[in-house]
Amino acid sequence: MIPYGHQSIDDSDINEVIKVLKSNWLTQGPKVLEFEKALAKYCGVKYAIAVSNGTAALHLAYLTAGLKKGDEVMVTPNTFASVVNMLLVVGVKPVFCDIRLDTYNIDESKIEKLITKKTKAIIPLHFAGHSCEMDAIREIAKKNNLIVIEDACHGLGGRYKDKKIGSLANMSILSFHPVKPITTGEGGAILTNNQKYYKKLISLRSHGIYKDKKGKNVMTELGFNYRLTDFQAALGLSQLKKLNKFIQKRRQIAKWYQKELKNIKEIILPVELPDSYAGWHIYVIRTKDSRSRDNLMEYLKKNRVGANFHYPAVYSHPYYQKHGFKNFKFKNEDIYQKSCLTLPCYTQLVRADICYIGKLIKNYFNK
Repeated sequence: MIPYGHQSIDDSDINEVIKVLKSNWLTQGPKVLEFEKALAKYCGVKYAIAVSNGTAALHLAYLTAGLKKGDEVMVTPNTFASVVNMLLVVGVKPVFCDIRLDTYNIDESKIEKLITKKTKAIIPLHFAGHSCEMDAIREIAKKNNLIVIEDACHGLGGRYKDKKIGSLANMSILSFHPVKPITTGEGGAILTNNQKYYKKLISLRSHGIYKDKKGKNVMTELGFNYRLTDFQAALGLSQLKKLNKFIQKRRQIAKWYQKELKNIKEIILPVELPDSYAGWHIYVIRTKDSRSRDNLMEYLKKNRVGANFHYPAVYSHPYYQKHGFKNFKFKNEDIYQKSCLTLPCYTQLVRADICYIGKLIKNYFNK
């Protein structure tokens, strides 16, 4: 089976983890800080706060931004549910904005008309590693006094114009799940240039507790245990050194797909716009006839190719249907979610794998 995604772990990664396992510090030690500094330097920001997973990163960022019950936040429906789930956790109303049908990112031209007096933030997701139009989004945010929280979970290693993804907002969220650009197993991070945010995030990550001058643990706010372990941080450090090579390989895979699939008239291939240097976290095609998408997926799976589906619109999930979003629709998002299909994209794939997948898709449509 060729899965849609897979981690890339080698002996150098394993050896770095073993060193920490043999050391005196498994958690709350020096490796986490080392990883945070390296991550901040790579992305071109002042601060990185490593946490237990990407969902924890979202939760802490929302709290640090001061989001609360009664607030509204602009978000894309084309994302993993946790992005919106954590808004509900802090009492915020998600306001969905339709997507573009070229990059499948939030449509920046439709954001401003949805802004109300209750709107406090915009959360742009760099879907599949392709950057959103951040200049336009930041201009809208500045004009309306909104916070921008960049969902960079797909985008680490990519760029928008001359800026690294992860450095384009008030806060940026990363995930280190195994299918992401680099992995720590589970894990995540928040990036920021704001010292006030940094101090708040550090506190919330560890129970709201700090040591006073006498060495006593003092709790000053209600926090959480969202810490990353030192052996996870060691894996992250090792992976980060290879990130540029990982992205180059993913970009090569995208080029192979383009060559193999460009003449199949029944599908639509993803694009890379001039201002984006995409990391190709996932490679998503669309079928022109939405009725063929599910059949193509099953055909690929029967032939040992792990096609997937990213994403059902958040508002289409049964939970959201039962909680205020029943019969909720957007034109582009609904076209997209009925026709999208994620093909395998990860660093261990070779040209022969992509040729095999391409041949299967050609065979399916030529039957």
